[in-house]
Amino acid sequence: MRIKDKYISPFTDFGFKRLFGSEPNKDILIDFLNELLKKDTGTITDLTYLSPEQLGHGIKNRKAIFDIYCESETGEKFIVELQKAKQNYFKDRSIYYSTFPIQQQAEKGDWNFKLNAVYTIGILDFVFDEDKDDKEVFHHEVQLIDKNTNKVFYDKLTYVYLEMPKFNKTEQDLESHFDKWLYVIKNLEDLSKRPAKLQEKVFQKLFEQAEIANYSESEYIEYEESLKVYRDLKNSIDTAFDEGKKEGEKETLLLMAEKMRERGDSVEEIMALTGLGYDELA
Repeated sequence: MRIKDKYISPFTDFGFKRLFGSEPNKDILIDFLNELLKKDTGTITDLTYLSPEQLGHGIKNRKAIFDIYCESETGEKFIVELQKAKQNYFKDRSIYYSTFPIQQQAEKGDWNFKLNAVYTIGILDFVFDEDKDDKEVFHHEVQLIDKNTNKVFYDKLTYVYLEMPKFNKTEQDLESHFDKWLYVIKNLEDLSKRPAKLQEKVFQKLFEQAEIANYSESEYIEYEESLKVYRDLKNSIDTAFDEGKKEGEKETLLLMAEKMRERGDSVEEIMALTGLGYDELA
């Protein structure tokens, strides 16, 4: 096989699932979540991967397909999503997705409604339009607050969004473990060797798992296909959003949906990435 890059891109479906969504690499995800959420969760010592496909209560209800869905040893639920390109109603979608692990906690019979915490984490390969002029804030942590007191009203529902294009630290600028995580996520594909500042054991394993030379021929082919889908999809969706402002967003998204159909994408994938509904795609 002909290898063009040394490491995989974590922004591909293959790369993201390989590094964070596989049982042998569970310790990598645990380290990342502990660093991201340590102020709230304490220390996560173990995770159980749950089915990424979640069904609504009725046959006709829309389902949700998470990139990664897992549960800690204390019952906290984590949805970890990689969002490759801009999407209509992205924030609405992430709120909707968080309702699945909430409803799943309901118990039959006499139940006091006590819930375990739910965390929705979005690693974004784009910038929110409403925040594009703010170059400094890229790490958003959202909870329900009381607007009159500015105090957290409910701390068991948390949304974390990382606008990766805004993170521009170089290797020399890295100070914290969190900095190192964001640096490796954003730059992994473009690195030719493991940076000197990333010597922790977890990064040693991550780089070993990310090195393309360690893959079989079939794994390499699967990764190359995933990389092509990522690049084509990101380009088409970002272009559609830009053109949509001029030509009518709905028409542009419908055209993009048609192209995705021709490529063989599922209805669920098209709906998730365009925000269009079943009726609009019929």
